[in-house]
Amino acid sequence: MDDEKRITLRLPQDLHEWLAAQAKAARRSLNSEIVHRLEVERGTVVADDESP
Repeated sequence: MDDEKRITLRLPQDLHEWLAAQAKAARRSLNSEIVHRLEVERGTVVADDESP
């Protein structure tokens, strides 16, 4: 990433645990997992916006 913005994120404990498990299974850091999921969702939203 060229430009990065640092944020503080509060998550419910169960969501944090689930994301951490997903990250471990995908061999990614928790941060990378969150960024990956947001990028995938953003691509889905863009595709949906382009639909008639």
